Amino acid sequence: MAKVVRVLAVLLPLLPAALMTPAAAQSAPLPWTGSWETAPSGTAAPLPGAAFRNVVHLSVGGTAVRVRLSNRLGTRPLRLGAVTVALRHAAGPAALPGTLRTATFHGAPEVTVPPGADTVSDTVPLPVPPAADLLVTVYTPEDSGPATYHRTALQTSYLAPAGAGRAADEDGTAYTLTTSRWYYVTGVDVRGPAAGSVVAFGDSLTDGNGSTPDTNRRWPDRLAQRLRGHRLGVLNAGIAGNRLLRDGTGPSALARLDADALDRAGVRALVVFEGINDIKGTPQAHDPAAYADAYRVLVARAHARGIPVVGVTLTPYGGYPAWTPAGEEVRLRVNAFIRTGGAFDAVADADAAVRDPADPTRIRPAYDPGDHLHFNDAGMAAVADTVRHALTRPRHPVAVTPHLSEAFTTPNTTG
Repeated sequence: MAKVVRVLAVLLPLLPAALMTPAAAQSAPLPWTGSWETAPSGTAAPLPGAAFRNVVHLSVGGTAVRVRLSNRLGTRPLRLGAVTVALRHAAGPAALPGTLRTATFHGAPEVTVPPGADTVSDTVPLPVPPAADLLVTVYTPEDSGPATYHRTALQTSYLAPAGAGRAADEDGTAYTLTTSRWYYVTGVDVRGPAAGSVVAFGDSLTDGNGSTPDTNRRWPDRLAQRLRGHRLGVLNAGIAGNRLLRDGTGPSALARLDADALDRAGVRALVVFEGINDIKGTPQAHDPAAYADAYRVLVARAHARGIPVVGVTLTPYGGYPAWTPAGEEVRLRVNAFIRTGGAFDAVADADAAVRDPADPTRIRPAYDPGDHLHFNDAGMAAVADTVRHALTRPRHPVAVTPHLSEAFTTPNTTG
């Protein structure tokens, strides 16, 4: 029988105790936790013979890593001729000397990933500190068809056009081109003392549009800073242009929930900040009941895994070209459901945090990068603070099975 529990209020206070391993279990392997993620958002033309040196920013650290690579949106088998990982040396594409490691797959240095599939490397012994920049280099020796990528990286990565043998380079001299996309890599897990991870699931507001590139100032990055003392990782599953109710940029939220959120390693909580593109997009979705139904499905699927869910209210977009009075009315009604409908374990009221008191249909000028939809660095910090508050102080108890307090002390080892 479902039990009424206070869900997230117990999360941060109990983490120190959760991290104390009983003496009898000290010899057990440390768990895997997601430290960085990006969600596949589309495809780009392949670059046969190239090596892609992706720069990714970890949230939590550990004693070893494993990387997740994707051909999820590809149409042909993807041959990866070499994959390496290394800590980044300062800025640029160079590896910190002595840290470059070759990733293997069932013991082999190469792997072929079927179309529509992902793969995970073997364990790579490499100590990584929290908040480290990691280089994940992927060499594609041949034309394997459309390359699965994440478009809005807001991070400069590097490309060696003649990539044969270059994945193992510590220096970055062969990486003469830059890219603002992440190619093939979709996640980094760490093995270590982390207490689990929080998945930020959303659209461009979560992806980071409006924040300063190459500075890791998206709101999930800011949340990771705020949770670092509690050893909680934060995974960014945002896709610019993504929609809740139907496919847009990338599969819909309902279609990608498992792969981009629930199946990740060590997930302790899911934060859902999605729906504004359904309101302002083409075609527009003007039935608030459809949003409520979709949110209930997302929550039910997460609860089936023992994962509590924070709902984030939809933020203003007055002044954006697609704003309409009808769309504003839908946003207000959807927000009323998020706040009071009882579907979520906790609510992060981002709308209240970022709206302009002088005109609640608009974002505060201090948080607006100029497009009246996204957030600048200050706005991202405000959203992160709001989410952190929701993680520690839920608005109401929720009846869920299994006991969600146990979900924060028993790692989700899916991965």
